[in-house]
Amino acid sequence: MMLRLLLLCGALGCGADWAAPLAFTMLQRTHVSKGSSVFSGNASLDGRLSHLLEGLNVTQVLPLEPPDAWARRQQDVTAYLDDFRQLVKLFSKERPINYTQDLCCHLGCWLFPNGTSHSFYEVTLNGTAFLTFHVPNATWERRWPGKHEVAAFAERELMKYPKTTRDLQHFLNTTCVSILWAQLPVTGKQSSRSHAPLVLGLILGTFALLGMAVGIFLCTGGSC
Repeated sequence: MMLRLLLLCGALGCGADWAAPLAFTMLQRTHVSKGSSVFSGNASLDGRLSHLLEGLNVTQVLPLEPPDAWARRQQDVTAYLDDFRQLVKLFSKERPINYTQDLCCHLGCWLFPNGTSHSFYEVTLNGTAFLTFHVPNATWERRWPGKHEVAAFAERELMKYPKTTRDLQHFLNTTCVSILWAQLPVTGKQSSRSHAPLVLGLILGTFALLGMAVGIFLCTGGSC
């Protein structure tokens, strides 16, 4: 069972002396149309824009990582996004879709003044609730109203892989919350903890989208 970082509060001697919840949130949009994919999104740390995604380019707005480390992180994100784009092209050649699909992933965590935390991952398809990741037991749940072959297929696919179950749970429950704890001046100065895991959320979110993309194309062709 993964450690709950909120239990560290007592060990660190930190008090609940901040008034509003701290938050890390990430929004990732993917627009799929006629075999092409367009990405956009952003990440915010405690109300400040930390990262910006435009196409295949992700920019570090806050200087959270040194330039050399950030350059490597950019390459990782670009590789995942390009894999997704190529997958969409491949499936669109086999099963052309003449309408657009808009996938939106919203994920993150809150740290409250009483030391408790809450994490979430929500997915919408064309503006309608599609899937939700239930963080405590690392399971995906369908939210689409009524029966939906794509949602059912994507749910099954996402449950198959550690990256979209245990790894995602760890990021949301542990890594994300630890980033927020690091914002508190518990030792008289801000922690120097690396913020590299911020971008991990984008990578995991993209990996989750791969399963949904497969579902969209296969189920449209009646093969799921």
